[in-house]
Amino acid sequence: MDVSRIKTITVAVLVMINILFGAVIVIDTIADARANRLTIEYACDALHDGGIAIDADSIISNGAIRTMRTARQDESEAMIAQAVLGETTMTDHGVIFLYENAQRGTAEFYSAGDFEIRLKNTDITNENGSLRTVLELLDKMGVETASQVVSYSEGTETVTVIDAYKGISIFNCATEFIFRDGSLQMIAGRYVTGVEPDPDGTEITHAATALLSFLSWVRLGNADCARIDKVEAGYRHRVSGSFGEGVIAPAWLITADSGRYIIDDDTGEILPIT
Repeated sequence: MDVSRIKTITVAVLVMINILFGAVIVIDTIADARANRLTIEYACDALHDGGIAIDADSIISNGAIRTMRTARQDESEAMIAQAVLGETTMTDHGVIFLYENAQRGTAEFYSAGDFEIRLKNTDITNENGSLRTVLELLDKMGVETASQVVSYSEGTETVTVIDAYKGISIFNCATEFIFRDGSLQMIAGRYVTGVEPDPDGTEITHAATALLSFLSWVRLGNADCARIDKVEAGYRHRVSGSFGEGVIAPAWLITADSGRYIIDDDTGEILPIT
């Protein structure tokens, strides 16, 4: 048999092997998807039996989410303060860092990630739309967000944003931008910095686990829930040290007719969002 024929046969065999491996991967993927769907359907059936309506298509898994470490970063706080106030002077009060600009206002940052910026004589307005103004500010501040909501009340316009890490919501990190009489007056909320992998971190559990946990919690009389509108995977920020060290932990956000609830995947806690 000549060499060219041997090479042709060898290539054909390798192609067949690749096809077989590919077929096995596809079959496994289909099997995993089917098992996942059946698990979700089982959990939804349990909720229906418990008097809570839910559509399986309302569940958003967002892929593999793992616990990540967080740490306070002075440079991030300075960047946020200066994006809003311009040049500032900083005073270290221990757990509180105070940034001041005599003409424009003050910014206070706390070790837990909470902060408040109060403006005066500001030239930041909602003339071109409050949402556009806020998005431009967020870009300068270096803060990633997953969603934005605009609300109005008696001359006050508020843009509320939910922070994100690589596109995934951090459910308990929200910031409000408050406009009065067309000008930005205050920014207040919580944000996360210094995110890095946690070698001891855990991966998010199945949505069905969160749903059944929520069902048990409701049955104990903690909420009067008859319908779940949305279930989304994301993070919950927890601070564990006095200098801002903590984690963003895998979590589920349940939006229901009775309110919104965070299920911390690490601790099992179920926390209503007020």
